[in-house]
Amino acid sequence: MPVKRRNHGRSRHGRHKTNLVDCSHCNCKPPKDKAISRYISRNIADASSLRDLQEASVYTEYVLPKIYRKNYYCVSCAVHSRVVRGRSREDRRNRAPPPRFRRPVDKKDGEKKPGGGVGGGAPPGVSTGAAPAGPPKTA
Repeated sequence: MPVKRRNHGRSRHGRHKTNLVDCSHCNCKPPKDKAISRYISRNIADASSLRDLQEASVYTEYVLPKIYRKNYYCVSCAVHSRVVRGRSREDRRNRAPPPRFRRPVDKKDGEKKPGGGVGGGAPPGVSTGAAPAGPPKTA
């Protein structure tokens, strides 16, 4: 019979049974290898509260700790809360992670990095057409 996914929606690979975990959304108990997991690290306070705390604090260089948590979702809750989305048959074959978009880091004197936007230029090993770096050749 044809199958929709080559791993049948699980990742146990030779193990007979895996432990159950709690879904962070509905508290059901999906198996750990079937659950969708996301690791979250965020500040204890939001940006405006963080600014207020820094202004009222006696310590100048104190950094508030972060919250680190691993969330597990059952498949239905992950789809419902848009943690993952359904993909077409051709797109399900793509196993590469999605691209990471990062904000460009500004220098302290207010200048932007060369290359500007997201990504910062060409991928490694691809020439941008610029002259090679190094000392000029002498005859």
